Amino acid sequence: MAVGHEVEPFLEMLAAERAASPNTISAYRADLESCSAFLAAQGVLLVYAKTEELAAWMADLTLDGQSRRTVARRVSCIKQFYLFLLREGIRTDNPASLLDSPRPSASLPHFLSESEVVALLEACVPAEGASVAQKRRALVAKAALELLYASGLRISELLSLPREALRGEKPMLLIRGKGGRERLVPISESGRDAALELHACDAWRESPWLFPGRDPSRALTRQAFDKILHETGLRAGIDPARLSPHVLRHSFATHLLAHGADLRALQLLLGHADIATTQIYTHVQTERLKKVVEAYHPLATQTGERAEKAG
Repeated sequence: MAVGHEVEPFLEMLAAERAASPNTISAYRADLESCSAFLAAQGVLLVYAKTEELAAWMADLTLDGQSRRTVARRVSCIKQFYLFLLREGIRTDNPASLLDSPRPSASLPHFLSESEVVALLEACVPAEGASVAQKRRALVAKAALELLYASGLRISELLSLPREALRGEKPMLLIRGKGGRERLVPISESGRDAALELHACDAWRESPWLFPGRDPSRALTRQAFDKILHETGLRAGIDPARLSPHVLRHSFATHLLAHGADLRALQLLLGHADIATTQIYTHVQTERLKKVVEAYHPLATQTGERAEKAG
């Protein structure tokens, strides 16, 4: 869908000046297309929109059932777009400046228990009599899950790793994360061994990617990995609806914190620009401790018994 010739310079600016990732650029383009399509139906061009017309678009997003987090992200994109037009002299005002972004609902991250992670890793074994393709998928699952859980990587970071990332015996991986920020993360011996076993397969021996796709010249796609994770979850007896690459990242962070990791160290490992983002895991710990007290503290138990008798 055409969204006006002003959009491409805006997206180019994001890539050049803010080192926005291809995924971010794609999301912003979709946000602008959404707004442009709504305005076009009202006979309004994106570049000429007024505040009330943008507010109507926001209301339409909410009526369409989109989450507050999604609406907030889309409004943020629109605000940046009109600020860009203002700075470039294309507009003399920013009609999006008065829009109130909905505050995303505060939800604690979902994570697996340590025993569930172990079960998931143990399920990365092909069934007896498995086909060659099934055996390869099991190798991919083992290597990917080992690295995701042991290093706390984002799935985009994992799938973009080149084969040469594992050259030598270095105990760390150099990761380029959001905004082009680089960080070092540790790699476990089991994760390294699983990845090396993966590349021992003849079909992938010459691939430039650490996680090759069906076509070895291309990296494994997110959709293909999601299918592998779904299958592995079923074999492990874990509801696939509870599984995602980000759940493994949350599990990495939660388990580290539970075992005494420093919050600042966790921030560096996760690649968070702001420690406030990392602090959500302290809320997870608080909730867990609260449940422990409610379940096991004698006064808490007595209070519960008294309430039952009173009822």
